[in-house]
Amino acid sequence: MVKSELNGLTALVTGASSGIGAEVACRFAANGAYTLIHYHRNLKGATDVLERICRSGGKGELIPADLSKSSSIAEFGGSLQTLRRPIDILVNNAGSLIERKPFLEITEQLWSEVFTLNVTSAFLTTRAVLPAMLQRRRGCVVNITSVAVRTGGAIGAIAYSSAKAALSTMTKGLAREFGSQGIRVNAVSPGTIDTNYHKQFSSREALDAVLAATPLRRFGTPDDIAGVVIFLCSESARFVQGQVIEVNGGFLMV
Repeated sequence: MVKSELNGLTALVTGASSGIGAEVACRFAANGAYTLIHYHRNLKGATDVLERICRSGGKGELIPADLSKSSSIAEFGGSLQTLRRPIDILVNNAGSLIERKPFLEITEQLWSEVFTLNVTSAFLTTRAVLPAMLQRRRGCVVNITSVAVRTGGAIGAIAYSSAKAALSTMTKGLAREFGSQGIRVNAVSPGTIDTNYHKQFSSREALDAVLAATPLRRFGTPDDIAGVVIFLCSESARFVQGQVIEVNGGFLMV
């Protein structure tokens, strides 16, 4: 295991039982952080992540919570405040499109569910861990948004892209408010990443079109995103604040 400046810090990654979150959690542990692996339904996936971390000499633990309901998120936040280890790094990764629907078929309930999972969970979790960070005058928050913020997303993803846009804006607001108190807040905006997300929500035709429009001619991997997250939490990024870093192989250039 490679030790680094993250050695001894505690990192919480939400939605860490698979995909991007799982890889981010493993990378934190490989760099010496004690890693809290949040999951909801996928206990097996979360357990596999923890076992992978332990096999590599890292340390961590599992934290279950349903982040799709405000009441459950509030309970989750309360439990974070009683942890024996104060959280130094928070990665708000939990999120999902939930269901692809054309705009006129989106119900108020679906809209609310998408925003709760993708934005409210990040809002309440960040609010729960910030006081301890402020006491120590240090901490990093990284929000995982989406290239859909820039493009509006594919047809049927307006609720998701709108929620991720809110998360990107929240990133900038937090960075402006808490930067002078030692808290760094940034976001990573993945393009099309090869995970179960796109197997569930994207057609082969849509994926082929994205691939053809991507200069690197490949989809991203969870490791591509994890590397940027680790960078943002390192001293190398000490002057990076309030940024939404696009990681999409050139699909979108800004």
